[in-house]
Amino acid sequence: MYGAILGDIIGSPYEFDRGTKTKAFPLFSPASEFTDDTVMTIAVAEAFLDATAEADEESLRKLLIERMQYYGKVFPNAGYGARFIWWLRSRDPQPYGSYGNGSAMRVSSCGLIAVTLEEALELAEASAEVTHNHPEGIKGAKATAAAIFLAKTGHSKAEIRDYIHNNFFI
Repeated sequence: MYGAILGDIIGSPYEFDRGTKTKAFPLFSPASEFTDDTVMTIAVAEAFLDATAEADEESLRKLLIERMQYYGKVFPNAGYGARFIWWLRSRDPQPYGSYGNGSAMRVSSCGLIAVTLEEALELAEASAEVTHNHPEGIKGAKATAAAIFLAKTGHSKAEIRDYIHNNFFI
């Protein structure tokens, strides 16, 4: 999660920059700040940490929504997209078919807390489905969580690449 959060902060000045790609840039600048991705990463992690081992799918879904809406209200200007802002403000938030990268950007805790790869995939799907219920949105979250889990459990870059390629590319 440190890597996800630091990457978000370091990359924030360049998030919408479509200019020259370079590896020569300062890690931190006056324009560096956390974004919606960090806020939601923390919200998802807290939801999973607060969930009991007996939590069923519906109670986990409610906990994810509660934490995401809470943190979204605490940090309302973090850079959310228009549809996500609507979701954050909704009294009855429903998934809206997104296949954007938000579900993958907030999923790092799923790979970290999971005991098995299957659990990492299940947690990633649960965290994605509350907003990004399009199959591609879910796939992105699962691929990211799988990569994190596999790295955590000592798999090589080649093994991780092959797993992602074989399981998430059509």
